[in-house]
Amino acid sequence: MENKKKIIERPLTLAMKYLSYRPRSVYEIEEYIKKKGFDKAISRQVVAVLLEKNYLNDIDFTALYIETMMRNKPKSKFAIGFELKKKGVDSWIIEPALEQYNDLSMAMKAVKPKIKIWQNLDGEKFKKKMMNFLQYRGFNYDVCMTTLNYFKNLQEDGGK
Repeated sequence: MENKKKIIERPLTLAMKYLSYRPRSVYEIEEYIKKKGFDKAISRQVVAVLLEKNYLNDIDFTALYIETMMRNKPKSKFAIGFELKKKGVDSWIIEPALEQYNDLSMAMKAVKPKIKIWQNLDGEKFKKKMMNFLQYRGFNYDVCMTTLNYFKNLQEDGGK
């Protein structure tokens, strides 16, 4: 038992330091430990210890990640789901966590700070900027068009 603790002491310390910067998924920790030169069995032992101490939890990680993204850099549910899958989070965790969010409201929120910058552009440039901006963030065409029309109407009403 003492020998087992000694074997995972260094990778556990590395994992704890890695977790200190921001929350991580189980997959991210496993990959980090493997990248540092430890084998899969040791990375699994480290993850088990971290899970036991509740330092790792994919459900909490997912909720926090989504909340942070929605607050700081709104993207579509599809884009956020894709990013979480890249981080190794299972679909059964992602889908329920994203249910409460609405792509249209997130698109509106994403565009709001940019409107002042774009307000003096002509119609075509304004449309191109907004469509590219929203599509880059993973919003589908319908959401992009609805958002564009909303802000174009707002611009026209403000101009009268």
